[in-house]
Parts: sequence; C-alpha cells; structure tokens
Amino acid sequence: MRPDTPAENVDHNAEAARLERTADRYPEDAEALLVQAAAHLELAGDRPAASSLYDRLLATQAGLENPFLVRALKAANLWEYGHEAEARAIIEGVRVASPRDPAPWVIVAEALESHDELEQAQETFTQGARVLLTDVAEPPYSTHPLLFGRHRVRRMLGLPHDDWDVLADTLHTSPVSLDELHDPKRVWSLGSENPAELEAEISRLRAELGTFREALSRPFPVAVLHWPASELTELVDAYPSLSAEYPSHEEHLATIEASLRELSASGTANLGIVTGTVPSYEAFAASEGTSPAEPSLLPQYATTLAARGRAVEWPPQRGTACWCGSGRVYGECHGE
Repeated sequence: MRPDTPAENVDHNAEAARLERTADRYPEDAEALLVQAAAHLELAGDRPAASSLYDRLLATQAGLENPFLVRALKAANLWEYGHEAEARAIIEGVRVASPRDPAPWVIVAEALESHDELEQAQETFTQGARVLLTDVAEPPYSTHPLLFGRHRVRRMLGLPHDDWDVLADTLHTSPVSLDELHDPKRVWSLGSENPAELEAEISRLRAELGTFREALSRPFPVAVLHWPASELTELVDAYPSLSAEYPSHEEHLATIEASLRELSASGTANLGIVTGTVPSYEAFAASEGTSPAEPSLLPQYATTLAARGRAVEWPPQRGTACWCGSGRVYGECHGE
C-alpha cells in the first residue's frame, strides 16, 4: 500500500494477502509483515483470520523477535469478537512476563481501557512504567505512549497527579495540555450550543490530531547500520572499497555508539539500530541495480531494513543486552 493512499480506498483483504505472499518470499521479515497483514484483516472485520495469523506466528515463537507484542495484539483482537476469557488470560500472561518492550504494555492496557476496565488499565500502565522507567533519567521515545496512556486513564479515574503524570505533561509537546486532552468532561462539550465551547473543543481535537500525525510520521526509527564481526569481515573481503567505511570492527562499533549519542544530543528521537548480513545486502543492491561496493548504498540499506521492522531501539532498555551482540548488559558495555 502506498503511504499516501487514503484509508477508505484500501482493500484490506487484498493488502493482507499481498503481505502474506511477501512474508513467504522474505521469511526473515515474516514477523513484521504478518503483524501488518493481521492488522489489515482486523480493519477488514475478519478478526478470526487475524487471530489465525497471530497463531501462525506464535507457533514459531522460538524465532520471534517480540513474541509478547504478538500475544498482546492477539489478546486485543480476541476480546473484540467475544473471546474475553482467553483475552484476559493472555493479558495476564503478558503482565506476569514483564516484557522490556513498551508496545505490549500499551496494547494490553488500551484493550482493558476500551472495555471500561479502567482500574485494571491504570494498574497495567503503571506496572509497565515501573518495569521500564524506574531510575531512568530520560524516557525513551517508545515509552511516551505508556506515560500518555497512563495519564489519560488516571484522569478518567479522577486520580491526583503523581511524578509520572508530571513527566508525561513535560514530554507532551502539543499546544493543548494533556489535562485538557484527557478531561473526561470533554464529551459534554460536544453537545453544547455555546460557540465558545465548541471552538475550544475543535482546537483540542486539532491538537490531538497533530500529535497522532507526528507519531505516524515516524513509523520506524532513524536507524544506524550494524555489522557483526563475521559479516563485516565477509563484506570487506568481498568489496575492498568499503574498507574506507569500516577500518576495523572495533572502530565500527564505536562509531555507531558515537553517532547515536550525537543524534540524541541534537534532539533526534526514535533512534534505532539495524543489523545487516552480506546476502541480504547483496540482494538489496541487486534490487536497486547498484553495486554492493557503492558506499552510498549503505544508508539506503539501513533505511530499508528499518522500514521492514528490523530495527531495535537505542538505547536499549535498562538491564537488557547491548546492541553489539557481546552478551553483556548495555550499561556495562557500550553504555558505559
């Protein structure tokens, strides 16, 4: 589907079928492609078929990069077509597992919220924040929806602001405050005949739409390309002209970390790392009609991998392994 295709003009069943065919051709990208296909099936109203895709992914769970994301999506989908008990069981399993990725937390919490389980939603948002943000000085971009969702539900419950609510207010960049956007009395103003109240509500809706558009404008991270040691050796041996880009593996790793820190310091959000392989890179070069020895192809390859959902967030969440593959915790490796 073209990015500029209006949503109402999309044949969701056809798009899902196309993505499934693409997943068969590129099994290394199957997880991201089938998750997108399932989303199209949900939009088409074929929720049982979407659940079948989630089950297909979970059947190969050992090879999944983010099984908890798939489980969370499956739970939210199941609940929408009457399988509440199974959905609740999956949600509880996600909470017990305490994933280090914010997306599953947001999805299961919003599923609870959409079914008026506000207390449970608030507890889930809070648990996710506690797992991911305790003792974290600067919340990563991907955790912002967790804080915003928590603020929204607590506002609906009439709970007083706490430190994380204040942090959410600080991170929110819209000209309309979170307190206004999440005001439970907003819906009353929609039935008002007072022009001033209606105009204020239109301003709030525009601000909210602007926030959504900003999030949608960054569907994948600004990604830096990483080569494992064996792949980099094979790459430079096959294409010696690239040795100017990669004098050594140690320097390559140091450059990645330095580049990402520089981007972060400049205010660039949603940063990530994609890991390349020589066969994948050669296939990409062939598809572009360009020699793999061309250095200008490297950033295009990184962007393509990120668009396929291959990027991992930088910096890694607290306590997780370093992006370089050393097996050490990031804080004790490149995060020192």
